[in-house]
Amino acid sequence: MPGRRSSSDPHPSPDTASDVIRWAVFSCVLVPVVLVWYGTSLAGAAGTTLGLAAVTAVCRLLLRRSERCAGRCTTQRGGRHTRGRTPVD
Repeated sequence: MPGRRSSSDPHPSPDTASDVIRWAVFSCVLVPVVLVWYGTSLAGAAGTTLGLAAVTAVCRLLLRRSERCAGRCTTQRGGRHTRGRTPVD
């Protein structure tokens, strides 16, 4: 079948952290626009924008840090699970 992949083809892993950050940035733009549209003051919308941007920046920092740690821990130990027991998915 032309649509099937062979089992030896590598599957690209999705970059979920980038997707989360992209949606967060989108909300940083959309939320203040909606707030102004519904009558919130510009100062209130600007404060909300700054708050959302701060939360987004911290989340991005934490996501990238956890990715680096996960990559380092996986390569150092040869896998995620070092004990004989593994959880059932």
